[in-house]
Amino acid sequence: MFESQGRARRRAARGAVLVVVAAALAACGSEQGSGGQGGPAGPGGGGPAPVTVITAEAGSVDVEQQYAGRVRGSREVEVRNRVEGVLEERLYREGQIVEQGEAMFRIDSEPFEVAVRAAEAELATVQADLAQARREWERTSRLYERNAVSERERDQARSALELARAQVAVAEARVEQAQLDLDYTEVKAPVSGVTSLEARPEGSLLEQGALLSTIVQQDPVHVRFALPESDAAIQRTAREAMRDGGDGDHKREARVILPDGSEYERTGVIDFTASTIDSSTGTVLARAVFDNPDDVLIPGQFVRVRVLLRTLDDVIVVPEKAVGSGPEGPQVYLVGDDSTARSRPVELGPVTPEGQVILDGLEPGDRVVVNGLAGLRDGAEVDADRADDGGGE
Repeated sequence: MFESQGRARRRAARGAVLVVVAAALAACGSEQGSGGQGGPAGPGGGGPAPVTVITAEAGSVDVEQQYAGRVRGSREVEVRNRVEGVLEERLYREGQIVEQGEAMFRIDSEPFEVAVRAAEAELATVQADLAQARREWERTSRLYERNAVSERERDQARSALELARAQVAVAEARVEQAQLDLDYTEVKAPVSGVTSLEARPEGSLLEQGALLSTIVQQDPVHVRFALPESDAAIQRTAREAMRDGGDGDHKREARVILPDGSEYERTGVIDFTASTIDSSTGTVLARAVFDNPDDVLIPGQFVRVRVLLRTLDDVIVVPEKAVGSGPEGPQVYLVGDDSTARSRPVELGPVTPEGQVILDGLEPGDRVVVNGLAGLRDGAEVDADRADDGGGE
């Protein structure tokens, strides 16, 4: 009795399993018959696969690159005194803009005024000696003409005159040097720019050449950045510009992206690239010059430099998502007149804001699949719609 009941339960369980399997198979058949996403695209897949295409068009594309850079003053000049002395007064307000030649510091001038007077007195002395030597020469030369003095005496008088002239020249140079030292007691700005903090306070005893302040010229400014070794085209054109006398015909333009993401309104010029590659970083130092009349660019500021590397002519641009990987490398799918998809190997160029540059493999007029690539294969029948956004145009 118990054995009969067990067999009945096993038969009932097998029946339930068969019902579930049959229901699952019926559901799969229904999905395939309705053209759902679960089936393969193309022939035998239950109908054309929907895709979106663009029409390839040839044109010119600007290839740009951005590099991290730092702003620096076009000139950063140290202000130093040329004579020793006591610093009497600072004549500028720290942080203000000074013009070239404007007085910035005053050193105690009294010792130098005394030195000027002493040099002038020495000059007067030797000038008197020169006058006496000239009179002696004139008198001796007349006597010599009458054979009243010897040739030796005449030569001595001439030598005395020449020596007196040399002493006057030396004295005049000493006066000029003393006057120059006196002028140096007023330390003037060597260039126009923004001043820094004073390095030595008033009352300091200065040795010659002491650092007093620094001037940074902020118009124009320099932006220094590093180029990767692969972007040697900029280095080459900069060399051409230098060989041509720096007339700017071969110089590359640059733009600055400010820290807030906005673009600086003025265009700069790359005027320098280093002649060697830094072996530790594999980069080349470069510099761009920007006019900065409104002080928008601040020395020490971190910015990005946008450089136009080159312009590619007669190339085709497609969205990056249109490019896949195939047995022969990068490939795209094209839709022919028979509404079937075919893969096409392509040669890739750089990626630009407009999309992926295709150097070879496409022709103008080709219809390139940009959406619906999942599961797409060669020979698959597709239902192609034109992209509304114009694709790679």
